Amino acid sequence: MMKSKLFGSTLIIAGTTIGAGMLALPLASAGIGFSTSLMIMFALWALMAFTALLMVEIHQYADKSATLHTLAKQILGTKGKWIATFAMLFLFYALCAAYIAGGGAQFSSRISELAGIQVSGTAGTLLFTLLVAAVVTIGTGTVDKVNRLLFTGKMVTMVMVLSFLAPNVSESYLLSMPLGQGLVIASIPVIFTSFGFHGSIPAIVNYLDGHTPSLRKAIVVGSAIPLLIYVFWQIVTLGVVSQPDLVENAGLSALIGTLAQTVHQSNLSSVIGVFADLALLTSFLGVSLGLFEFMGDSINKKSAYKSGTIKRVTAALITFIPPLMFALFYPQGFIMALGYAAIALAVLAIFLPLSMVVRVRRQTSDQEYYQVMGGTPALMLTGVVGVVIIGAQLMITFGILPALG
Repeated sequence: MMKSKLFGSTLIIAGTTIGAGMLALPLASAGIGFSTSLMIMFALWALMAFTALLMVEIHQYADKSATLHTLAKQILGTKGKWIATFAMLFLFYALCAAYIAGGGAQFSSRISELAGIQVSGTAGTLLFTLLVAAVVTIGTGTVDKVNRLLFTGKMVTMVMVLSFLAPNVSESYLLSMPLGQGLVIASIPVIFTSFGFHGSIPAIVNYLDGHTPSLRKAIVVGSAIPLLIYVFWQIVTLGVVSQPDLVENAGLSALIGTLAQTVHQSNLSSVIGVFADLALLTSFLGVSLGLFEFMGDSINKKSAYKSGTIKRVTAALITFIPPLMFALFYPQGFIMALGYAAIALAVLAIFLPLSMVVRVRRQTSDQEYYQVMGGTPALMLTGVVGVVIIGAQLMITFGILPALG
């Protein structure tokens, strides 16, 4: 039974990680080259696996059903709980904004291809958001059924895309060097976001009954699967299109068109487009469901006299309207929104675990509990990297570093 749960937990972590962030990797890596992006990816994977293991260490001191908010309040107090809440809301909204911005443009293109009807970017964005909002508002059961179908399709199309592109990889393209040092730093927030899965850790802890050895295996293997897939994805994208072409065609739709033109496969554009659609949809469904349930829970606590339908519609409006407004004002804001999501993710996945581990280790000297290797030097290095990630995104925001995408 535990082996089955371990396998399922590993896939949940891998599935949570592999999403729309994968589509941003070539766009973020265009100006820095394959070898540099590979080093950054390995470093950030190690960082995220380390902080996830810190979460496992923290969970030993709480009930197995404890959420991130519960942990933050129990260990850091009320301020910690509010910081966790604000960071989670910021992360959810930023990710939803990114997925609507990327998915709206893709949805418009898909309608034009399949139905022959020209749909404006604004109309496509509205329709895309409305469809996802309807599924999420109906309920988690509907999301589960739709997501299973979409995830299967995503895996099939991903294999097709990789097999189409792999024979066309050029070694000379993979040897491209960074066009500027500023681009190397600017790419870090977006690549960092593509390794985020920490929101699912409390659910995994509960599912595995807090069994620490199983949790460690699930986290290391589950996070390594996306890393392996990302490496192949980077090879077949950065190795098929020259660096100048990638930099010039920085948008998601432009990247898909460039890949299809370079390989000279008539069906490739459609296959990559479908894969991108499914990646955006599965990510958007998961994130928006989490935000919707959070908002619904808050509304239920504050207004006991409203009907269930009104509460769900209200939660849906609060969930989808703010990110929709961002996507309508910044239709090319896919990479921009992912960059801002990195700030919230750094708080949730780096600084909160660090703060809680430091507090817990000071308060207890019990050697029976699992403790992540590395000691104080590893914690300090993790904190420094977290500062670099947030600092890089702030420098992009203020125009000190170049914006990507």
